[in-house]
Amino acid sequence: MIAIVQRTVLFCLLFVITLGLYAQKYSNEFLSIGVGAKAQALGGAVVAGVNDVTAGAWNPAGLAAIRQDQGLQLGAMHAEWFAGVGKFDFIGLSLPMRSDDRRIGLSLIRFGIDGIPNTLSLYEDDGTVNFDNVTEFSAADYAFIGTYARRVNKGTRQLLYGGNLKVVHRRIGPFANSWGFGADIGLQYHTGKWQFGVLAKDITTTFNAWSFSFTEDEKEVLALTNNEIPINSIEITRPQLILGGAYRLDFGKSGLRPELNLVITTDGKRNTLISADPFSIDPAFGLEYDYKGVVFLRGGLSQFQQELDLDGMEQMTMRPSLGVGLLISRLSIDYAFSDIGDQESRFSHIISLRLDIVPRE
Repeated sequence: MIAIVQRTVLFCLLFVITLGLYAQKYSNEFLSIGVGAKAQALGGAVVAGVNDVTAGAWNPAGLAAIRQDQGLQLGAMHAEWFAGVGKFDFIGLSLPMRSDDRRIGLSLIRFGIDGIPNTLSLYEDDGTVNFDNVTEFSAADYAFIGTYARRVNKGTRQLLYGGNLKVVHRRIGPFANSWGFGADIGLQYHTGKWQFGVLAKDITTTFNAWSFSFTEDEKEVLALTNNEIPINSIEITRPQLILGGAYRLDFGKSGLRPELNLVITTDGKRNTLISADPFSIDPAFGLEYDYKGVVFLRGGLSQFQQELDLDGMEQMTMRPSLGVGLLISRLSIDYAFSDIGDQESRFSHIISLRLDIVPRE
């Protein structure tokens, strides 16, 4: 029984390590989850309308939509995916520059799984089991994002553009780590009640350079259990193009704003609504209702996929999401209820805060 447990945990460990190394179709996928309960409630359909500190993760151009009188803007989010197994956190800030049409921002994102048992040293040299040798480690992905954005006003029309520089660090306990670098560019165009957005993500083909550091004893255990020993290598994140459009409907003191996004991937055929090689298209739809710009109700649909049911028949599935928001003076509180899109439908609670700090004159 102990041997079975050991092999099972060991397999999970190696799966975590090799997932990022070999499944390059979904490289750095933690950056596609997205930050902010508002965006999560809208199904991630925000590339045309994002206008706060989370823009660095969705569309850097949206950072320029923050008014200068909003001052320093801070944002934070916490979510737990896979029934609490994975912790997803975000903290960001945005500062106005001397010119009121320019903004800079910094974002830190972490997605991690903590408390993973390391059973590589479970057995002593004489073959006896020593549970005191079992330690724990974390597998975590980090992203550091620097954003610059600018707004150009032309009467009632606005053109916003911006870019990201990203540093990605991924660490799997003491066994493996990688560093990667990439860039995004984005545009938003606002005219009347219409909003349009374009994001060219990972335009530089973001890479992660992996290095592994197993001891000789650990390599021996891997070899004895018929597991492959990973070697230093490069993981590639291919570019994506995201298109979005939104329209605002006003009803006196309230308003309704639908947005549709199309995520176009370039890394081969995916299980999406429109699936082809090398391009696949994954739509996302979000709808937001607000009352006096203070209370918000949100919903979204995304990740449309074909899956097999118990009878072996294909059926269309999707990721639903719901959320609410409340603006209290300069503090925004947002909540979302959604899942990460896995087949088990493990829903999560997502909470985020946003605060504007305006210095006294």
